[in-house]
Amino acid sequence: MNLKGKDIISIRDLTKKDIEYILKTAEKMEKSSDRPLKGKILSCMFFEPSTRTRLSFSTAMERMGGDVIGFASKETTSVAKGESLKDTIKTVENYCDVIVIRHPKEGASRLAADVSKIPVINAGDGSNQHPTQTLLDLYTIKKEKNRLDINIALIGDLKYGRTVHSLVYALAMWDAKITLVSPEGLEMPREVLGDLNRFNAKINETDDIETAISNSDVLYVTRIQEERFPDPGEYEKIKGAYRITLDTLKHAKKDLIILHPLPRVDEIAQEVDDSPYARYFEQVNNGVPVRMAVLGLVLGGVR
Repeated sequence: MNLKGKDIISIRDLTKKDIEYILKTAEKMEKSSDRPLKGKILSCMFFEPSTRTRLSFSTAMERMGGDVIGFASKETTSVAKGESLKDTIKTVENYCDVIVIRHPKEGASRLAADVSKIPVINAGDGSNQHPTQTLLDLYTIKKEKNRLDINIALIGDLKYGRTVHSLVYALAMWDAKITLVSPEGLEMPREVLGDLNRFNAKINETDDIETAISNSDVLYVTRIQEERFPDPGEYEKIKGAYRITLDTLKHAKKDLIILHPLPRVDEIAQEVDDSPYARYFEQVNNGVPVRMAVLGLVLGGVR
């Protein structure tokens, strides 16, 4: 399968076979010491804060022998002087072989891909999509459960949480049973549910968090996205609506795993970190081989 030169802006840009191939390639990357991207340059263009995504992409590139340039804040670029995104992309593409971009505006990554002559990978555009996070989520689930046709509960901010917008599309490809639990006003966008219904996805919305947890193989928790709220007062009303503690998990399956794209605020109590359920830091670790696979395939260094 050839993904060389491909933009990855939405998980929907990838077929089920594409995703399976990326996950298999990631398995190889865990054991590989090859440096197939020597001489290649990655530009990380981050207009929004990031810890895990930016550092794991940089680590992935350097482990494969490539180099990394870029910025972690728009304030350090000519964007602060009024330069358009198009002009920034048309400039940066001259210095590198692939662009990874995070931007607060939905659709910014698609615009970047449309004007760029080199591949563009979306590292999160507003509350829209985050495809490589979904790939590492799937990789983690597959490693832990050896399958993807799971029962999964997505809990928290499903309106603004871009990670879950990508994840539900991918899980629907494997006929996973998806339960959605969110505070009022932060439900999964209707347009996303409409799309999933056309695929006959197995979706259930509920406010019964105890039953959702007890029936699940995987619990995927997201924080309330404070930075996406147009009204800070509305955030204050909702924050802390759902909190996972050891007591919350008393009726969970013994082999339940808990995932979180991080950063965490207070939606998972720290006491859960040492429980047999927690897998969110293993999830972080899996970001490196998955992003090695993505970069290697898109740049043609890996087949």
